[in-house]
Amino acid sequence: MPSDKKSSALAHPTRLQMIFFSWTKDVFIYVIVLNLFVEYSSVVMIDSFTISIFTALLLKILLEIILKIEHKVAHFFKSYVFLRILFGWLILFGSKFVILEIINFTFGDHVELGKFLDVIFLVIALILTRELFQWLYHRLGKTDHTSDQMEDPQNNL
Repeated sequence: MPSDKKSSALAHPTRLQMIFFSWTKDVFIYVIVLNLFVEYSSVVMIDSFTISIFTALLLKILLEIILKIEHKVAHFFKSYVFLRILFGWLILFGSKFVILEIINFTFGDHVELGKFLDVIFLVIALILTRELFQWLYHRLGKTDHTSDQMEDPQNNL
C-alpha cells in the first residue's frame, strides 16, 4: 500500500473520537497515579485495582465539572481580576472538600485518599501528570519525521 494513502479515520478523527481518546487517556493516567500513591503513600488506600479504575473515572468526572465551573466564573469576572482570582481560588480550594465527600459517599471504606492536604497533593499530581502527557504528545507531533522516512525506503536501512 502506498504511503501517501492513509485511512480517513486516522487522518481526520471526529470530535467524539477525540473526546473518547482524551477521557481514556486521562482515566489511564489517573489509574496509574492513584495506584502509585497507593503503593508509595501510607495515607492513600484503595481496596482493589477495579475500584481504582472507578475512582479514577469519578475523579475525572469531578475534575471536569470543577474546571468547567472555574472557567465559567473566570469568564463572568473577566474584567475584575481580583474577583476572578479570588473566586477561582475559592472554587479550586473548596472543591477538594467536595471531592473527599463524594469519594467517601461513593466508595465508603474501600477508598481512602487521606486528609485535605493529601487530596490537594494528589489532585495536583493528577493534573500535572496529565499536562505532562499532553505536552509530550504535542511535542512528539511537532517532531515527527516518519512521513519523510517512509517516502525514501533507503533511509530505513
